[in-house]
Amino acid sequence: MALSLEECRAVIAAARKNGVQLIVGHSHSFDAPIVLARKLIDSGRFGAVRMVSALNYTDFLYRPRRPEELHTPSGGGVVFNQAAHQVDIVRLLAGSRVRSVRAMTGAWDAARPTEGAYAALLAFESGCFASVLYSGYAHFDSDEFAGWVGEMGAKKDAAIYAGARKALQDDELSQKAAGNYGGPAFRAPAAQHAHQHFGEVIVSCERADLRPLPAGVMVYGDDDRRLEALAAPQVPRAEVIDELFEAVVNRRAPLHGGEWAMATLEVCLAILRSAEEQKEIAL
Repeated sequence: MALSLEECRAVIAAARKNGVQLIVGHSHSFDAPIVLARKLIDSGRFGAVRMVSALNYTDFLYRPRRPEELHTPSGGGVVFNQAAHQVDIVRLLAGSRVRSVRAMTGAWDAARPTEGAYAALLAFESGCFASVLYSGYAHFDSDEFAGWVGEMGAKKDAAIYAGARKALQDDELSQKAAGNYGGPAFRAPAAQHAHQHFGEVIVSCERADLRPLPAGVMVYGDDDRRLEALAAPQVPRAEVIDELFEAVVNRRAPLHGGEWAMATLEVCLAILRSAEEQKEIAL
């Protein structure tokens, strides 16, 4: 949403003053499998959420970047750009406020001097806890765990390896601009065969583990395991458009409003601070 809580408060105040809805998107906590997992939790059939585990390995750091995207104070690095997705997801699934954060970050490439990895433990007021782990160093690809369905729901070619590093050019700024919407190298996203996802997520409840997947949610219960299937998406990111439509047309307060997004930023800032100060940060 912003790079400081003060900026978030200013945006929220401006929206309230002008009587408009404020929606912050398009986090992967919008994704249909995550929403379905939350509905299954809300059903009460599986008891309380006790633990959430989320991890993602991508090539994020080696895609073409503008200079500020490799400079943490300007909003660069994987904590500001990617942790928001994971934090939103685990907050939605845990259904509670984050109480404290203990984290470590990694910046292992001097040519790209920003965080390329992090690992964090989040403690919630409910007693639930969550681990979030991310690496954008373009080695292992956790889409392998999703049957080679990519983040945007399209099939990936498992035979292609190190594509991001090989495609990266010296003139990154021109390369990024060319690939943006309207640029000469822009290509429309591939057909979405499955739902979007953000790496591997497992929710441990009292009586089952729930695993959101591009096709639905796997339920690992006391006596059996089964897939709570979702129909294939007809429109990419329909959930985002639906929430935006409801906010604008029907004046329905969105889940992903300013306060929600500010709480996510608070956790991201705590990840950076915890890593720097090497201690647990209370929120």
